[in-house]
Amino acid sequence: MERLPLPSSFFVLFLLLSVLALADGGSVGVNYGRVANNLPSASKVVQLLKSQGIEKVKIYDADPSVLHAFAGTGIRLTVDLPNELLFAAARSLSYSLVWVQRNVAAYHPATQIEAIAVGNEVFVDPHNTTKFLVPAMKNIHTALVKYNLHNAIKISSPIALSALQASYPSSAGSFRPELVELVFKPMLEFLRQTGSFLMVNAYPFFAYESNSDVISLDYALFRENPGVVDAGNGLRYFSLFDAQIDAVFAAMSALKYDDIKMVVTETGWPSKGDENEVGASKDNAAAYNGNLVRRILTGGGTPLRKQADLTVYLFALFNENKKPGPSSEQNYGLFYPNEDKVYDIPFTVEGLKNYHDTGKSAPVSGGQRTVGRGVSKSTSGQNTWCVASGEAGKEKLQTALDFACGEGGADCRAIQPGSPCYDPNTLEAHASYAFNSYYQKKGRAFWTCNFGGAASIVSQPPKYGKCEFPTGY
Repeated sequence: MERLPLPSSFFVLFLLLSVLALADGGSVGVNYGRVANNLPSASKVVQLLKSQGIEKVKIYDADPSVLHAFAGTGIRLTVDLPNELLFAAARSLSYSLVWVQRNVAAYHPATQIEAIAVGNEVFVDPHNTTKFLVPAMKNIHTALVKYNLHNAIKISSPIALSALQASYPSSAGSFRPELVELVFKPMLEFLRQTGSFLMVNAYPFFAYESNSDVISLDYALFRENPGVVDAGNGLRYFSLFDAQIDAVFAAMSALKYDDIKMVVTETGWPSKGDENEVGASKDNAAAYNGNLVRRILTGGGTPLRKQADLTVYLFALFNENKKPGPSSEQNYGLFYPNEDKVYDIPFTVEGLKNYHDTGKSAPVSGGQRTVGRGVSKSTSGQNTWCVASGEAGKEKLQTALDFACGEGGADCRAIQPGSPCYDPNTLEAHASYAFNSYYQKKGRAFWTCNFGGAASIVSQPPKYGKCEFPTGY
């Protein structure tokens, strides 16, 4: 599909989105894996990260050379207690105290360690370390309390999506039964008590690779697509990523842990793979990661959790030539070991100004209900509209409405007193009309219907009183 030229007022809108995103949007970091023999020194890596505006990094150990290199940089770090140490940390509080003293307390706060990942994808660890996970987390937390670091540093453990018994549709998300009492209930209770979050590793690539006959590539890459309706709750999803994340949220809700936040500690797409690794390519990797960054930084939660602005760590910083497995495992990097970019994507709100997916485009908002308040049941063919999210909050809606009717140039005459669309006289109804006017005037380009997460695209005619929303100008 031909890319629409950026409208002249796009950069004015972008300034609005930047302000809203900085206040309410998510954040993007990277995983700094080192399973390679040709990577630059940790000090050079720090300079690379700073040059790209990357301020959050996750590593897979607590290597002293890395922790020293990050001192004084302002980059926030998540360190890892490897799986092979879980048994010792669970069995012995004294071991946990020593580990925290040597690997955390000795460096913090000069090195801004903000979280500890206790293990990584423990449930798929062939060494059967699952039963040690929660005791290890508790002992590490006790050690943080001893050093008065428990308020500054959170503890969690990254889970793979294979920990789910069901993930489709998202509303049916549930954890594997054998893990519920053994791990998830005590772990989620621990996260609640300590004010921490669940770490999740999510890879739409794996789902697409195994089901490319039924999963649209555009759906996997955040590009334009008709969406997938969740029959369980009526939500429409425009990205596989959001569907996967909401499956985990649904699984937590099923256990009555709706209040636990989530950090996506790994997600990415390989730029190269073996012949049978469907979808592994540089273009697809650039589209997935670039569109994901835009999706996260411009704010807005998931269809199930509208306010859940996410922190996401891209996997990975470098291609790692010693990783075992298929070719894709060595080709998740954003950079080559010589520090050249594998492909060009932004990592910051500022960088989004010049970012364009070279393929098709997609809504960056998570999705919406197919039938709900203010939305008609009738179908609309290929037409789409832009409507306000009532969950965005009055301040965000009002700011976006003021922009749309002012600098944005939307036709807002119909929502003035005495005009056809003044009633219902609500902020959501008026904002929806203004947002849609702006969206239609700009040729229905997807980036003109976001407003910092305050709006989303719908495929059914909005219905607010007797007001008819235009589909073009």
